Amino acid sequence: MTTKSRKYNIFHKFYRKIKLNMIKLFRSPGGARKVSLGFALGFGLEMIVISTGSLVYLIFYPTVRLAGGSLPAAIIGNVIGKLTFLPIVLLPFAKKIGEWFFPKKMVDIPVQEHAWRNLLSGDFTIFKHLLQGGLHVLIGMSVFGLVLGVISFFVVRFLYNQRKRHRLAKRQNATAVKSL
Repeated sequence: MTTKSRKYNIFHKFYRKIKLNMIKLFRSPGGARKVSLGFALGFGLEMIVISTGSLVYLIFYPTVRLAGGSLPAAIIGNVIGKLTFLPIVLLPFAKKIGEWFFPKKMVDIPVQEHAWRNLLSGDFTIFKHLLQGGLHVLIGMSVFGLVLGVISFFVVRFLYNQRKRHRLAKRQNATAVKSL
């Protein structure tokens, strides 16, 4: 007996991954506030992962715990942020927003003008130029993270409460049917 494995297209796989993570989210421990706060923190912090070079993960756990959010929900929010590719799509817009908030002109020296030999000889100006150019992106992505985190807090809280009402109604119908 041979089993034939079914091949799914990329959109169907994406939909299934999002749906699985949403089911995990609604089953996370804690109430609606704790789960939605954890999700919002995870989703918002995902926006600044690229611009911080993944150093944001050093403060991920303490931030979620100090804010009183659910860690599993924060991890799920982070994963959904990765699956949507929003941080990559929003990078050009983040640079513009960062320039609006911090209009100081940064040094615009292209990276190709720096030789790696200079770095080996102790000239670390390349890092200074990279950090100054990335400051606008970091500010813009922080703004996006804040805005999307606040929006996702209310959306997840609404969906969590809807799911809870649906489960309670389903239980009441099941007990009503058993009592007949």
